[in-house]
Amino acid sequence: MTDLSSFPITRKWPASQPERLQLYSLPTPNGVKVSIMLEETGLPYEPHLVSFETNDQMSPEFLSLNPNNKIPAILDPDGPGGKPLALFESGAILVYLADKTGQFIPVDAAERYQTLQWLMFQMGGIGPMFGQLGFFHRFAGKDYEDKRPRDRYVAESKRLLGVLDQRLADRAWVMGDSYTIADIAIFPWVRNLIGFYEARELVGFDDFRHVARVLEAFVARPAVVRGLGIPRRG
Repeated sequence: MTDLSSFPITRKWPASQPERLQLYSLPTPNGVKVSIMLEETGLPYEPHLVSFETNDQMSPEFLSLNPNNKIPAILDPDGPGGKPLALFESGAILVYLADKTGQFIPVDAAERYQTLQWLMFQMGGIGPMFGQLGFFHRFAGKDYEDKRPRDRYVAESKRLLGVLDQRLADRAWVMGDSYTIADIAIFPWVRNLIGFYEARELVGFDDFRHVARVLEAFVARPAVVRGLGIPRRG
């Protein structure tokens, strides 16, 4: 039987199936990237809810795996060389799972790097900018009288949506006919922008018809439907 007891995180979140990949997460845009990827690949895993309400992400056990106190994180008992691997940062986890399973990343070297560039487009642009827009539009920032911060992130979010819309104008997915980790990274954030952040009208989302088309295809995928609710809250 696989022994993960040397990893402190398992003291707070015991593994009932230690032979499976362990997922520590919450169904946020970054969190569901990994649960969707796991559902898409069919790789067996065991999800654990990291509750922000009780500051689980600041616990010593969680910090022992991710010192940056952010979800998601994984512990794979069958990592490289058959040794356990602990990993954080959603983009890094997506690349790892793609390489581990041989799925959702091109074999061709040039196309692989192009896929990674769009993954980084999400990590460095879409995620941070959409997140700031959400803060200034829906959360505490909405009470600020000075709307310049909000408007800055609205403008940048529109610009990013425009870049993505142009990319998708003649493509089914970001990389063309093939669905990849670039799509899995980007579209949970697009969904969150117009759903949870309630910013559809603010960014003029309906003007980005290609983004809207691909988002519709994305959320219709059975693995996406499942992954969006993992880990289950309460």
